[in-house]
Amino acid sequence: MGTVPAGTARQALRRELRARRRAIQGAARRQAARQLAQQVDAARLLRPGSRVGLYLATAEEIDTAPLLHLARTRGCRIALPRIVSLRHDRMRFHDWAGEVKRGAFGINEPHGGSVRAARELDVVFLPLVGFDMQGNRIGMGRGFYDRHFAHRLHAGRYRRPLLVGLAYDVQQVASLPRAAHDVPLDAIVTQSSVRRFHGSGT
Repeated sequence: MGTVPAGTARQALRRELRARRRAIQGAARRQAARQLAQQVDAARLLRPGSRVGLYLATAEEIDTAPLLHLARTRGCRIALPRIVSLRHDRMRFHDWAGEVKRGAFGINEPHGGSVRAARELDVVFLPLVGFDMQGNRIGMGRGFYDRHFAHRLHAGRYRRPLLVGLAYDVQQVASLPRAAHDVPLDAIVTQSSVRRFHGSGT
């Protein structure tokens, strides 16, 4: 795991890390998903009745189904992201009652449900392509999450929600460069560990 420079190397890193997570399939993927939910549970990140932002994983991401089930059993109120503008790379979270539809990029999104502002969510679990142990993440490159939670970059502003990245262990790198618009994570959860980051608003 080496330091990653900016520029075209970031795209090469994204391809490499996506290949790493795609390689985890079948029983290994199902086991990792169960273990990740157990890690979240042990860390007490799902408080009963809390409002939780989650997402429906794609086939190459660590599966969030066990975590969604856990959140429901805890009585959490779940909101899922919906892309509302491809031109401006904007998304919103909507309350989820179980219905989905196929949205942008072929990703399942909530069907119906009221819009939830970022400040109304207690904790949000984010997808990512890569992460480091300083709380930096690299996503798919469009910046939907960074735009939606940009308020977290301003000192003295509203600090909610808690931002928690979900990933496989193999998606870790030693260091990622942080751009001015990148919103750091408060914690990262993999199938084997939970890491919280000091100074991130926790």
